[in-house]
Amino acid sequence: MSESASGAVNGDLSGAPSGKSAASNGAPKKGNIFARIALFVRQVIAELKKVVTPTRSAFINYVTVVIVFVIVVMAFVLVVDAIVSRGTGLLFG
Repeated sequence: MSESASGAVNGDLSGAPSGKSAASNGAPKKGNIFARIALFVRQVIAELKKVVTPTRSAFINYVTVVIVFVIVVMAFVLVVDAIVSRGTGLLFG
């Protein structure tokens, strides 16, 4: 069994391996504000490097799906609006 699985068997649900407290699980210590900002910027840049630009065909597919969805929602709202309008016209007319 792995350490985390054995910890869960023993009733420790903290997720920390047995023998270590939850506070010493390797979480970074709070630094000053500038160190935290620099860390944030480095993490943002690392995540932006993972972004993949869609191909032309994928982009056209995404645009088509969005346009079809918007048309379907517009039709639904149009039908509901017509029903509510007709109903209020008959009720209060």
